[in-house]
Amino acid sequence: MPPTMREHFLLDPDVVFLNHGSFGACPKPVFAELQRWQLEMERNPVHFLGRRSAVLLHAARQRVANYLGAEVDDLVFVPNATTGVNTVARSFALQPGDEVLTTDHEYGACDATWRFVCERTGAHYRRVQVPLPFDAQSFVARLMAAVTPRTRLIFLSHITSTTALIFPVATLCAAARERGITTLVDGAHAPGQIDVNLADVGLLTAKRLGRNAWVGLQATAKSQPEGLAARVASAPQQALRLGEMGVASSHAVPSAVAQAMVAR
Repeated sequence: MPPTMREHFLLDPDVVFLNHGSFGACPKPVFAELQRWQLEMERNPVHFLGRRSAVLLHAARQRVANYLGAEVDDLVFVPNATTGVNTVARSFALQPGDEVLTTDHEYGACDATWRFVCERTGAHYRRVQVPLPFDAQSFVARLMAAVTPRTRLIFLSHITSTTALIFPVATLCAAARERGITTLVDGAHAPGQIDVNLADVGLLTAKRLGRNAWVGLQATAKSQPEGLAARVASAPQQALRLGEMGVASSHAVPSAVAQAMVAR
């Protein structure tokens, strides 16, 4: 990276660091803010976690929601985008014979999750081939042509991790919504690389997500500390069974707060 950019990171000067797609390096100001919050917590962990964390987390969620064009009550922090995908996949009410439709450009860990969930429930995980060079104009038609009466959910990336394609998720979500199909968008690589406004994308209708969910804000894209992503979802309970979601909760507060508090 250019010297003016490199000086903002703690990277080894002898290393040419290219893999921001797996574990992105954290800029010095963000890392300093993370450490400040960690020290703040260590001064009185019981007071910080027991009395302050709820207010601090709500403020952090509000700033991230504003950044994404989402409602704060629809957004929760998760350790990473893959965990967010797992939360939805393992809570989605699939029945034997149901179908989950996707592309052949999705992140491997998420592919593995959906294959596992579909095998366990007796559903089918169907991957639609999207040829290269990419034709955005025919993408939605190609994917929707593969929809059957058994299709319950379409899973796709906002920006693909392996091929760096920007999928037209707004058009796809609208087409799926007309057919009553839930959409899950893996947005891990979108924030920080393209403008993300979930209302403009079409994921939000009447300030709610309807039958859609979006996960993203990965450390790789936004240069926040590792171990933080956001899931935005407010789908009907018959689609996502929100009351039964196995969301793992812990007191990993400083990382979430630090990202939201650093001046943009």
